[in-house]
Amino acid sequence: MGACCSKEVEYGSYGDRQIAACESEIDQETQVLKGDYGASVRLQGFSSFVSMATLQGKKGINQDAMTIWEDFAGEKDVYFCGVFDGHGPCGHKVARAVRDQLPTKLSAAYNHIKTTGRSQSDVDAIYDDMDDATSEAGEADNEIDIDDLEANSKFYTWKSSLLRACREVDKELSLDSSIESYCSGSTAVTIVKQGDYLIISNLGDSRAVMCRKGEKGEVKAVQLTVDMKPSLPREAERVRRCKGRVFSLDEEAHVLRLWLPDEDSPGLAMTRAFGDFCLKDYGLISVPQVSCRKLSHQDEFVVLATDGVWDVLTNFEVVKIVSSARKRSVAAKFLVVHAIRAWKSRFPASRTDDIAVVILFFKRPPSPAAAKSMSDISHVTPDSLSHLNSSISQYTHRSISTSDADDGFDFRDINNNKGKSQDEDWGEGESLVDMTLNFPRYSSARFRARSSSKDADF
Repeated sequence: MGACCSKEVEYGSYGDRQIAACESEIDQETQVLKGDYGASVRLQGFSSFVSMATLQGKKGINQDAMTIWEDFAGEKDVYFCGVFDGHGPCGHKVARAVRDQLPTKLSAAYNHIKTTGRSQSDVDAIYDDMDDATSEAGEADNEIDIDDLEANSKFYTWKSSLLRACREVDKELSLDSSIESYCSGSTAVTIVKQGDYLIISNLGDSRAVMCRKGEKGEVKAVQLTVDMKPSLPREAERVRRCKGRVFSLDEEAHVLRLWLPDEDSPGLAMTRAFGDFCLKDYGLISVPQVSCRKLSHQDEFVVLATDGVWDVLTNFEVVKIVSSARKRSVAAKFLVVHAIRAWKSRFPASRTDDIAVVILFFKRPPSPAAAKSMSDISHVTPDSLSHLNSSISQYTHRSISTSDADDGFDFRDINNNKGKSQDEDWGEGESLVDMTLNFPRYSSARFRARSSSKDADF
C-alpha cells in the first residue's frame, strides 16, 4: 500500500512511478474464479468496470470481505457487488461466509422465480410466506409507484429473491457449528446492476454512494442507502417492541447501541445484521432494506464501502477522490490510501478500522487521450475538497432527520422523477464514536450505561 501514497497533498497527484507500482501490485492480486451459472467471480483486483481494495486495520484480523460477480445469475452484463463488515469474535468468518453464500443463493432464487414464470401476485405471495419478515422490518407497504411495468417486475423479482436469499443465509449460519455466530455477525451492502437499473440491498452500517456528473462536469454524491443504526426512530421502535433495549454509554453518549433485555451486553451499534443470534429475538433482524434506481447518462459509478471509509470521509470526498484517480485499476486503492490518511490525521490516538471498497463503473473506460484530459479536469486541490487535516466536515456527522427515517428509507425512484429530488442527500451517517476510546461496534458491558429513555429528545 505504501507505493500508493503520494508525497504531495493534492488528490489525484500520483506520479507515473507510483501508478506503475500500484498497478503491478494489483495485477499480482487479480484472480478470476468461476461461480454459479457461469459467472466470473472476483474477490480482489480489477477489470474494465470494477476496482476493488481492502486493508486490515489496527484492531486485529481483517473482518471485512468483498466480492464482485460478472454475468451474474447467467445473464450477460449483470453485476453483483457486495461488501461485508464482520464484528464480534468470529466476525471475519461470518463476513466471509455471507460473501460466499449470499450471491449463490440469490442467483438460485432469482433463476427459480424467473423460470417458474411467477406473476406479480405470485411474488406478493412470497412476501406473505417470509415469516412476516417485511412487517418485522417496518416495511408493510411493498407497492411501487411507477409506470414502467418491466422495471416494476424486475424490482419485485429481485427483491423477493434477496429477501429469500438473506433468510436462507442467516438460517445456515445458525446451523453452522464451525462458525460462532451467536455473538458474531456481519453487515452487508450489495448492488445488482441489470441494464440501466440498480437493485440496492442494505443490512447494517456499510454504505453505497453514487457519483453523478452535473451539467458543468462537477461531481455530486448521491447516497443510495441509510445506515441502519439504533439512532433511527423506526429501528429503535422495533427493538423496543421486541423487548430489546437502546441506550448509550456514558463514555460515548452520542452513540446508541442495542442491548439484551436484562443484561448490559453486547452493545451492538446497528439494528440489522447477519448472525448475532443472541439479539435476534430482541429486535435485530437480517431483513435487508431493498430499493431500486434507474441510471441516467449523468451517473458515473457507485462506491460500496464499509464504515472504515465513511467514518472519516464524507460522501462528496469519496466520489471526488475516486473521480480524481488517473486509472480505474487503482481507484479503490487510491480511496483506501486517503481513508487511512484521514484516520491518522483526524484520530491519531485511535486504531484504524478495517476497510473494504468496491467500485462499479457504469460506462466504458475512456480512451487514453480522453482519460488524460479527464484527469486534468478532475484535478482536486485541498481547497476544493476540504483537506483531510481540517476539522471533521459537517456533512459527515449530520444526523438523519426523523422525516427521512419515517419515510421507511425505500428510495425506489425508478423513473428519476418520483419522490425527492435526485440531488438531495439522504443524510450521511450518525455521529462518530469518540475514537480515542477504541470501542468496537460490540461494546463491553463493563462500562456504565446510560439509558436513552432519560433523554427527552429520543
